Amino acid sequence: MADMKYLSVEEFTSLTASDAPAPGGGSVSALAASLGAALAEMVANLTIGKEKYADVDAEMRCLAQQAAALRGELIDAIQKDTESFNGYMAALKMPKETDEQKAVRREAMQKGLKEAALVPLEVAKTTVKIFPIAQAVVQKGNSNAVTDGLVAAMLARSATLGALLNVKINLGSIKDETFVADCSAQVKQLEQQAITLEKQVLDCCELTDTIFE
Repeated sequence: MADMKYLSVEEFTSLTASDAPAPGGGSVSALAASLGAALAEMVANLTIGKEKYADVDAEMRCLAQQAAALRGELIDAIQKDTESFNGYMAALKMPKETDEQKAVRREAMQKGLKEAALVPLEVAKTTVKIFPIAQAVVQKGNSNAVTDGLVAAMLARSATLGALLNVKINLGSIKDETFVADCSAQVKQLEQQAITLEKQVLDCCELTDTIFE
């Protein structure tokens, strides 16, 4: 299959809706995160070059570059997440007639599960970097695009939590206790970050005053 980042929106959503096991929640979370980064980047670009925002022009140019880099990483993660899951599925199909084959298969399955956990964990780590950019463009960027900055933060939160759900479901089948404990601690921290940072961004705008009532 070609890299999913080259699919049209209709092709991607149709493939997601099909009975194929991937793309699933992990890839969709990466896509949502890339859209969040794109929206933050857009607000910065809509601010650059405007006389009214001359005092933040340099900052917005820097933020636009940062958001573009995150967007690129997250788009690539769409395919990486699917490939990591496919690696585990391939391990499941390995022969298991002999004790030796069973041992090799178990090891391959555990390796596949770890990879399937690490990819969305990295997606979450990348996604939380969107929040400070979103907050900056909401507070200082083109006021006509403030809602786009807010949506960027909301997408980032959903994408982070969605990616972390995929981490947790894979951790449930991994036997390496040290690996599980380390990833679980990171998951907990990232979940709290996403919730807290999204609220900080939304609190910057009176349009969102009723969201947390």
